[in-house]
Amino acid sequence: MSITVALAQPRRLHYAWVVLAVTFLCLFVAAALRAVPGILMLALEHEFGWSRDAISGAVSLNLLLFGLSGPWLRRWMDIYGAKCVCLISIALLILAAGLCTLIQEIWQFYVLWGIVAGIGASGTSIVLGSALVNRWFVERRGLALGILGAAFSSGQLIFTPWVMQIDMVYGWRPALLLLTGLMGLLVLPSSALWLVDEPAQKGLKALGQNDAATRTATAESNPMPTVIVQGQFWLLAMSFAICGFTTSGLFQTHLIPHGIEHGFTEMTMAMSLGLMGATDILGTLLSGWLCDRFNNRRLLASYYMLRGISLIGLPFVESNAELMLFSVVYGLNWLSTVPVTSALAADLFGKRNVGVVFGWICCAHQIGAALAAYSAGFLHSVLGNYNLAFLCSGLFALLATLIVLRIRV
Repeated sequence: MSITVALAQPRRLHYAWVVLAVTFLCLFVAAALRAVPGILMLALEHEFGWSRDAISGAVSLNLLLFGLSGPWLRRWMDIYGAKCVCLISIALLILAAGLCTLIQEIWQFYVLWGIVAGIGASGTSIVLGSALVNRWFVERRGLALGILGAAFSSGQLIFTPWVMQIDMVYGWRPALLLLTGLMGLLVLPSSALWLVDEPAQKGLKALGQNDAATRTATAESNPMPTVIVQGQFWLLAMSFAICGFTTSGLFQTHLIPHGIEHGFTEMTMAMSLGLMGATDILGTLLSGWLCDRFNNRRLLASYYMLRGISLIGLPFVESNAELMLFSVVYGLNWLSTVPVTSALAADLFGKRNVGVVFGWICCAHQIGAALAAYSAGFLHSVLGNYNLAFLCSGLFALLATLIVLRIRV
């Protein structure tokens, strides 16, 4: 009697994971590039004699255009393809960052970093990741989005101390050129070679899609006219605007200058931001796990309350140990609001429309970030410190707690 043994063929890696890896690389380096102004703030101030609020104004413009461009770029990705928009955005970032090393006047910084880099950054953000993940993943979609969400934190974690060290030893231009070179020599060719818009272009189906799978109903072509008149949308958008006000606009731009003026060394502040990035990865993944198990509204309110308390205490941080403790607490809370806010948007306005609705809510986030970047610089120019800026941000975060509690799902 013969026995036939069937040997299982090894499973090939689905190309969706290649697309995810390239997208992660793009978001990873772009996130590091967006964190540069906070590292270089004092260097620009000392070399050119520009005021703190003038430099902050360019960063604010960058963040504002980042947010305003997002919904439109998402639409262009649907029309022209995510890869095309991504490559153009990378080219804009390379152009802006490279030419910034030649600037001599403040208006040049506004044009290059404020406008060109602001538009380019939006096309190398989670907007890109969301567009590609939703096309390539049916299974593991949440995991894929969580991995891309961590790209921001890990980029900051890896690059901030490195860029700060180069700035201290060689100056701010080599530090900026390093990231520009990575975008031009690594990210751009990788995206051009391996990024693919649709599984069908590779003769594949999305990961987890089978013959029996049926597509869900399509989203409304333009749900915003009905969404925008709902008070729940404005409550959620206002809370996320405060999220932007109390995170990227304030911390990426002004935390390092604040710490140096409080007596901490440049490398200590860079390590503080890096530690925030490391704990933020854990906090974001944990938040995604919690929002599947607990009331999202109360969970989000608790995040803002913790953030408000920590921000109010920041001006009183004096020792390295206190700074690192603050970094851990704040880092756990940095992007933990994102998965919960996205889940609330889906619950309130429907899963089919969450992409475009959350895109506009993210736009509110960047408007808040832009206001924080400029107002903190302005307050520093008037008062000579950031204490009032951090205090007001903490109070706004506590206000967001009350706003979220008014949302009814």
